[in-house]
Amino acid sequence: MLESDSPLNEAWNNEDARAGRRTVSRNELLQTLDVRPTRIVAMGGGTGLPMVLRGLARRADPRVGDPGLDITAVVAMSDDGGSSGRLRRTRGALPPGDVRNCLVALAGGKATSPLSEVFQYRFAGRKGLAGHAVGNLLISALAELKGDFVEAVRVSGELLGIKGRVLPSTTSPVQLVARMEDSTEVVGESNISRAHGRIQKVLLSPRSPPPVDGLLEAIYTADLIAIGPGSLYSSVMPNLLVDGVAQALCETRALKVMVANLMTQPGETDGMDCLDHVRAVIDHVGPVLDAVLINGSAPPEESARRYALKGSYPVRVDRRALISAGVVPVEADLLKDCPRIRHDSRKVARCLLKMARSGL
Repeated sequence: MLESDSPLNEAWNNEDARAGRRTVSRNELLQTLDVRPTRIVAMGGGTGLPMVLRGLARRADPRVGDPGLDITAVVAMSDDGGSSGRLRRTRGALPPGDVRNCLVALAGGKATSPLSEVFQYRFAGRKGLAGHAVGNLLISALAELKGDFVEAVRVSGELLGIKGRVLPSTTSPVQLVARMEDSTEVVGESNISRAHGRIQKVLLSPRSPPPVDGLLEAIYTADLIAIGPGSLYSSVMPNLLVDGVAQALCETRALKVMVANLMTQPGETDGMDCLDHVRAVIDHVGPVLDAVLINGSAPPEESARRYALKGSYPVRVDRRALISAGVVPVEADLLKDCPRIRHDSRKVARCLLKMARSGL
């Protein structure tokens, strides 16, 4: 990829300056040279996927980053809680909540755009619109108006001026079903998070829903596919269970990278280390991972103690075990400097882009 201070870029602009012509922007130079952008597909849901997208969106801003970047977000569609769940039950709508968060992330966040702030505004109170986010209502309204959820997401993205595109993994109304170690079945994502049992397997109902148009093509043409971080069974796995996705991940030449969770999630991944997360993916959909991006810095002790009181602990990493499982561990400092134990979106994006352009 052509760097902004490369000799070619400098020579191009110096020649223009000597000739009295305006300086050509780097984006125009890339177009002139027909350089293909770096294509990244990020898959997930919840809070993890927007974190990745915020970092990538900053790098895709030609004022501060890399205009030669093509971003596609693939969002799980099994959410049935909160505002999204109410819209599913009362309007027969597809869940817009995770999609909304990804759109706002690719727009640069609510701090950079008044419209993004409106999208994220949630009505207070106990009746009527209480609990609904404005963006959820707008996306659902556009879907009813146009008769097409994907078109509603596209139009919403245009309104927000997003850097990239957002695709629901499927437009079939699906529910997440978990088979627990005690042989019971729990139906519904929100019910699974409350079950507090050991999950053996998850599946979508109906099984193998069709992928949205453009999803498989995005996987096949990507340079890197980022999977996670986020709730392993309720945010990461549902995308992989859509028909054709696992096969496409196996066949694509893209580098497939799982962004490892920092902490275990009470009621979902209690006691699971990084290898257990990787094996869960492999057990569900096969050997679709090439590498796992892991945090190499320790969280502050006080923060770790607060999390431990809630039953959440740092995800342990055994590098040799990961290599034995056929997955390359890539370690970097990924922690955000804040009281909560969170990924730093800038650090994650920087690592993913480096991996995409170096092959690992």
